[in-house]
Amino acid sequence: MKALPYGISDFPRIMREDYYYVDKTRFIEALERQPPYLFLIRPRRFGKSLFLAMLEAYYSIDYADRFEELFGKLYIGQHPTKWHNRYMVLRFNFSAISSKLEDVEKSFCEYCCMVMKNFILKYERLLGSDIWKVVKPDETNPRQMLAALKEYISRTDCPRIYLLIDEYDNFTNTILSSYGQERYREKTHGEGFIRGFFNNIKESTSNAGAAVERLFITGVSPITMDDVTSGFNIGTNISMLPQFNSIIGFSEDEVREMITYYKDEDALPEDVTVEGLLEIMKPWYDNYCFSEDRLEERMYNSDMTLYFLNSYLQLGKAPKMMVDNNIRTDYNKLRHLVQIDKTFGANASIIQQIVAEGSTTAQISTSFPAEKMTDTENFKSLLFYFGMLSIQGTDFGSAVLGIPNLTVREQLYTYLVEAYREANMFDLDLSSFSGLVKKMALRGEWEPVFRFFAGELERQSAIREFIEGEAHVKGFLLAYLGLTQGYVLFPEHESSKGYADFYMMPDLLHQPEIAYSYIVEVKYARRDASEADIALLKQEAAEQLKRYAADEKVLRTKGHTELGFITLVFKGWELVVAEKS
Repeated sequence: MKALPYGISDFPRIMREDYYYVDKTRFIEALERQPPYLFLIRPRRFGKSLFLAMLEAYYSIDYADRFEELFGKLYIGQHPTKWHNRYMVLRFNFSAISSKLEDVEKSFCEYCCMVMKNFILKYERLLGSDIWKVVKPDETNPRQMLAALKEYISRTDCPRIYLLIDEYDNFTNTILSSYGQERYREKTHGEGFIRGFFNNIKESTSNAGAAVERLFITGVSPITMDDVTSGFNIGTNISMLPQFNSIIGFSEDEVREMITYYKDEDALPEDVTVEGLLEIMKPWYDNYCFSEDRLEERMYNSDMTLYFLNSYLQLGKAPKMMVDNNIRTDYNKLRHLVQIDKTFGANASIIQQIVAEGSTTAQISTSFPAEKMTDTENFKSLLFYFGMLSIQGTDFGSAVLGIPNLTVREQLYTYLVEAYREANMFDLDLSSFSGLVKKMALRGEWEPVFRFFAGELERQSAIREFIEGEAHVKGFLLAYLGLTQGYVLFPEHESSKGYADFYMMPDLLHQPEIAYSYIVEVKYARRDASEADIALLKQEAAEQLKRYAADEKVLRTKGHTELGFITLVFKGWELVVAEKS
């Protein structure tokens, strides 16, 4: 049986040791039909490094005698292009560079020079020994080293370079998030070492007999590329082209085929079905779309898919935590880069709106500098590139962006709660709140949860100035409920039928002892609302809850639990109605 390549991005090893591999080699043909200098943005933990490792094995002269071993069973092995194994591949992975401000320049220089020296040693038989007369063995300036290498190759008839850069913005994003825009600007603007290096790359692609004939760069945002090149003008950004929507990640068919393989190998428990596992995985890991012209083609996060299946293969059950800690760590890094400001300004409000309402519209920016990333449209674009939002549709020429899945929703809840705290706006005792939710799940004691929440709204006066309507109350409530255990929250907008505000689906996979599930409708009235206004809101809530009672998803997922329907009406910050039916 093929082993699962969870955590492995070494393509030759995957093929040599017969790991399961989702074949992405068909995209090589499409890439070769593009201009030769390409740039791809995708979220973290999506398989970019493995894809670059595959490109290296396909194009490098080093692997020519292993072509059949590595690619014979794959699409490109049966449909090879004329460029396979024709290049000297120079590959950088900028995640290896220190992001400590005092070390970053030294680390960058040492790493890049080391990679280029190893490149020369590897290809010395092709370059000729004269290369060392041009490139000094003790060179410590990567810009000068790259310039010398470029000049030498452009004057000889040796093979050209295919340049691969993985996670090009890894350390710069960390500088930006940890030290702020001023220190980041010092490193990326003017005569900064990073800009100088990228300028040399650009020159290596543009002169006669260019040393770099092909280029493929990956990252998680366009910010650094905009800053170090005064706009991304060294190549073609293929990130949102429809033909490359599924170049990274797994399609549902690819996930189904993988599960089927392990089911046929008797590696999964007998009572587990392929469709059953897909139903569990889909709301957590699926629903990423990167092109407005491929709305029907949704992608699973590949790292999370392998993490989940690895648990089933090793333990015969789902992982205790549905979110991989590696993913959680990466999202924590992004949280700082998102830079929710301490006054709970416009961008924090955008996150709250998205959490409460499910989506926002935006013109996705393909390029913007760091100092412009907090502009509203750029901020939404940044959330899209990081995988926090995904394309769900279009609206009059703009993209409709929504939260792709429960993994991301959990991270956004965390962002919001921390934003409330940093702004000294609203700080709920999560331990006490979680204890009340536990009693709600096991004993049906639902009212203390919402009374506690409402009491805190009333007690913490700073929040009163911010409450302007139902969406804000809902945003606060969803954010805190989302960080407790026992329930998976499905807001109204995920139903598409416009029922009640949210369904508290019991997490029976991890908490089978839960006895109660709930559907909640939240209504908001102004402080001067009359008794008649309140009565009308109660009636509207009752009608919406009634429609939700027969929902197929609810009936399928509530299991043995007793389903309760809760109406909450807030008058300003005061909870004036809390009823269960």
